[in-house]
Amino acid sequence: MTTTASVPPSPEGAILGGTVTDRLVEANGRYAAAFSDPGMDARPILHVAVVACMDARLDLHAALGLELGDCHTIRNAGGVVTDDVIRSLTISQRALGTRSIVLIHHTGCGLESLTEDFRHELEMEVGQRPAWAVEAFRDVDQDVRQSMQRVRTSPFLVHTDDVRGFVFDVKTGLLREIDPA
Repeated sequence: MTTTASVPPSPEGAILGGTVTDRLVEANGRYAAAFSDPGMDARPILHVAVVACMDARLDLHAALGLELGDCHTIRNAGGVVTDDVIRSLTISQRALGTRSIVLIHHTGCGLESLTEDFRHELEMEVGQRPAWAVEAFRDVDQDVRQSMQRVRTSPFLVHTDDVRGFVFDVKTGLLREIDPA
């Protein structure tokens, strides 16, 4: 199986006669040619929102047996529950009917090797300190617990009784549930 990760880019970032974005746009053309309107709205069929890390090794739909329209998917570095994640979850619940929240971090996360010094290094390089926190962590289980707590205590979220957190093992593909206590 060939993946984009196995296709070496040129020094300018081009892949096989075009940029990565060109390749994605071409793939979209093929997709759209066979596309038919699924006839659904933005409300997820399973009434669930999944918050996960943006790591390219996580194929959430395949790992969770999800189909198009089943869930809202919110991804960021680390799968951390930030203010913007709370914003998205609030819209998901209050405007689009979700009731359950699944949080997924994973083994071998890049945030485990960073510190908040990353912000200082950026400030030194570009002359402006980022307004956002890196949200680095050393203990993935504890960070899942912290994310669950942030969801459960948000005043904006009305459905916090079905919030569960997991760690996805990137070597086995298995989820391990984290006890919130």
